[in-house]
Amino acid sequence: MMYEGCKKYIPFKPEYIPDRTWPNNVIKHAPIWCSVDLRDGNQALIDPMNLEEKLEYFQTLVDIGFKEIEVGFPSASETEYEILRTLIERNMIPDDVTIQVLVQAREHLIKRTFEAIDGAKNVILHFYNSTSTLQRKVVFRMEMDGIIKIATDAAALIRKLSEPMIAGGMNLRYEYSPESFSGTEMDNAALICQKVIETIGATPQNKIILNLPATVEGSMPNQYADQIEYFIRHLPSRDCAIISVHPHNDRGTGVATTEMALLAGAERVEGTLFGNGERTGNVDIVTVAMNMYTQGVDPHLDFSHINRIKEMYERCTKMVVPPRQPYAGELVFTAFSGSHQDAINKGTQYMQESQSPYWEIPYLPIDPADVGREYEPIIRINSQSGKGGAAFVMQHNFGYDLPKVMHAEFGHIVQVETDRVGKELPAERVFELFKEAYIDATYPYELLRHSFQETTGADGKSHVKFCGTLRHTDTTFDVSGEGNGPIDAFFNAIHGQKMDRFTFVDYKEHAISDGSDSMAVAYIQLRDKDGKDVFGVGIDHNINLAPLRGILSAINRAWCARHRKANA
Repeated sequence: MMYEGCKKYIPFKPEYIPDRTWPNNVIKHAPIWCSVDLRDGNQALIDPMNLEEKLEYFQTLVDIGFKEIEVGFPSASETEYEILRTLIERNMIPDDVTIQVLVQAREHLIKRTFEAIDGAKNVILHFYNSTSTLQRKVVFRMEMDGIIKIATDAAALIRKLSEPMIAGGMNLRYEYSPESFSGTEMDNAALICQKVIETIGATPQNKIILNLPATVEGSMPNQYADQIEYFIRHLPSRDCAIISVHPHNDRGTGVATTEMALLAGAERVEGTLFGNGERTGNVDIVTVAMNMYTQGVDPHLDFSHINRIKEMYERCTKMVVPPRQPYAGELVFTAFSGSHQDAINKGTQYMQESQSPYWEIPYLPIDPADVGREYEPIIRINSQSGKGGAAFVMQHNFGYDLPKVMHAEFGHIVQVETDRVGKELPAERVFELFKEAYIDATYPYELLRHSFQETTGADGKSHVKFCGTLRHTDTTFDVSGEGNGPIDAFFNAIHGQKMDRFTFVDYKEHAISDGSDSMAVAYIQLRDKDGKDVFGVGIDHNINLAPLRGILSAINRAWCARHRKANA
């Protein structure tokens, strides 16, 4: 049992900042983004990507708009070295993209890294050593002075080896990470970073990137934000640094941690697509960027084809994007709940009617079309769905705009079927139910032949005469009638033929396809002598014939319902 086990864990000790300012800030612009998919993400895969997969992934990151991409740890292995050399030698790195390479603060690894970047135009050399209280105690068994010396010795060597490359035209920048920053005393974190700034020779004109990782997420997001604000306040050469964050997701709050860190003064974010990375992963840059997008902030990253990006990611990494993953998951723009479906349906109608320039549809935080998902079902039907859901599917998938008074009846038909099968109904099955219930209601009455004769009087009013032949089971008979239009003439014609128990209430008609070969659909509402409403649907290329078929559909449905009730 877990009840007593929690006592062995040491609670996180937060920084005390009584005058913290970050909670009152607002994110107004995008940070600098750095993708670490090809390094931090790749090293966490069960089967790391091969060269061609890495190259495809790199190109996708460029297409999305990343300007800084960490491509690997070239001193760690030949495969890591190979991707970097291939990108450089094939001239695959655009001039406005900076590649980033990672290296531990160790002399032989640093020298090997400089060999790997030879020939590149724009490079960030990212070096690190671990600084946390736990690592100093358990791994290095070293005091802080020794940890600082590791970092400054590395900085001095890097500065020396950089000189000929910079002189040769390379745009070489530096990045330093006090790894496990969030587990380090903040005064020690500020001290070691200041020493690195001084040793590397950073200036306000040539800033170093100070990357402050939540290498293992060990606190609530607000406590990490406090650390960032405290660090910035206590870094003497703040104007010589770009403050970067590299959050992981061990507590499941990586996105919130990142957003609060930006409020606290962070200017740069390192993360991965869909949060791939060690353990529970890095922060998901897609989510952070799209969260900004929903607040009217341009993230400067393009996820307008998110399904294409997801397909590449899943194929190259062999990982799976969960169906509930924000913005990219299969189900994130899908509503099963009846009340949600009804609100979405009404929101869609409101947008069409109001021509609002703003996105105002309940339960949909963004327009799915903005991420290239306009053709995916927003509303899907299961046993939890309501009357509006089936109508939404009919309209948005098949172009049938059912009158609101029909929603409850058709929704009930669909509900009965979902209860019967016990699972979700695909859109095609919803249409089949509609067709079976209304369009195929051709028994016992069927229109075999018909003709209209229309005249216009001196007063400009239309007068229509209808003549036709109907079949009732095995009997055929002729009918005729006159009225002020085709529907009125037909309805008058069928009176006295055992079909006069109905009064006409309303109808709605629209086209369901474009062009000269378009079909008309008519929705008919009749009312029987008991005051019960009956609905029918008719379709035809002839706009005058569609409502007639709809009237017969309603009468046939009422006839069948009476006989089922009588035989029950």
